Amino acid sequence: MTILEKATREHTKVHNRRLILRTIYDQGAISRVDISRMTQLTRTTVSANVSEMLDEGLVEEVGTGESVGGKPPTLLSLAEDSRHLIGLDLASGTLRGAVISMRGKVRHQASVALPGQGGEAVLAAVYQLIDQLIASTSSPILGIGIGAPGIIDAAQGMVRQAVNLDWRELPLRTILTKRYSLPVHVANDSHVAAIAEYTFGVHKNVGNLVVVKIGRGIGMGMVLNGRLFYGDGGGAGEIGHVVVVDHGTLCRCGSFGCLETVASSQAIIQQARTMAHHQPESKLHALVSQGHELTMVDVVAAHHAGDTTLQPIITNVGRYLGSALAFVVGTLNINHVIIAGTVAGFGQALLEPLNAQLQRRTLATLAHQTMIEQSTLGPDIVTLGAAALLLAQELGLNQFP
Repeated sequence: MTILEKATREHTKVHNRRLILRTIYDQGAISRVDISRMTQLTRTTVSANVSEMLDEGLVEEVGTGESVGGKPPTLLSLAEDSRHLIGLDLASGTLRGAVISMRGKVRHQASVALPGQGGEAVLAAVYQLIDQLIASTSSPILGIGIGAPGIIDAAQGMVRQAVNLDWRELPLRTILTKRYSLPVHVANDSHVAAIAEYTFGVHKNVGNLVVVKIGRGIGMGMVLNGRLFYGDGGGAGEIGHVVVVDHGTLCRCGSFGCLETVASSQAIIQQARTMAHHQPESKLHALVSQGHELTMVDVVAAHHAGDTTLQPIITNVGRYLGSALAFVVGTLNINHVIIAGTVAGFGQALLEPLNAQLQRRTLATLAHQTMIEQSTLGPDIVTLGAAALLLAQELGLNQFP
């Protein structure tokens, strides 16, 4: 057998195994006969692979199906806690992590304060967080998935630049793989948010979707034809630094009037603080007067408690977002746009002006086809996406490069 023939045979073996596992994963409970029928693989190939997975504890027999004559078929299902996934969100005000099942169920959570002493201190805090998570589970760990802010080279596991973490050209995957002897995969936090929606969200497995994650920063993840789109340099979706206000406020990137200066959580908090100072009827007035440091939790809670003084701020945020997304919808014609992150907590109060602006700023036919929705995955969207990235890379359960 030549080297090429051996490589081809090994590739075929890996492909078949992943196809069988993905079929079991997608179907929930399925017989060997139905796997063979759906994958077009021989029953011998299916039985051999299933036997391996049963021995590894990766799948389990979960009962019998309906008989169509003869012995009822044995049903197979993924053993969802046979492996646990560690997902990290390094893009929030604190470093957050979770132990997650292979079905996307959060089994344990932990967080560590984001240090302010520089990149080395942040890396030490990441070690602390991972150590806590590893100690919390007795199941074998499939790997560590990470959603990080900034420009990420996902193929190399390299953080090219993450200003908030004080990291530049940091080989994060190499560092963590060496320390923990586990597979490690790293991607931009907005990109993994898109993976989370594609894998675990309401519109899972739709061919095309966009996720706009709005928090301290604003970023966008895109799934195009079932594949995550990174861009040539890993920076696809950096809409937070698209200028939407001429001669506007100075942004941390050095430009003026970026979307982040008017629509990020920090911008909203600043506007809400100023408003509350001048409007005693605001539910935030007492907090601001007492010197309380406002958070997005405070602002969103005040809105849902009926504080109408916040609506002009929310409406303006929606309009700016709608203007930015008009270019996305007009260019890509994607029907599913999902708003995630802390700012998404405003719900319809944000989505309505966003939709209205989108209708004004793009072709009517495209705008009417586009569904703008709030994510249902909540604050766990990045950790879930990091786990989904692991499922794709290590088990082939999705097709992200």
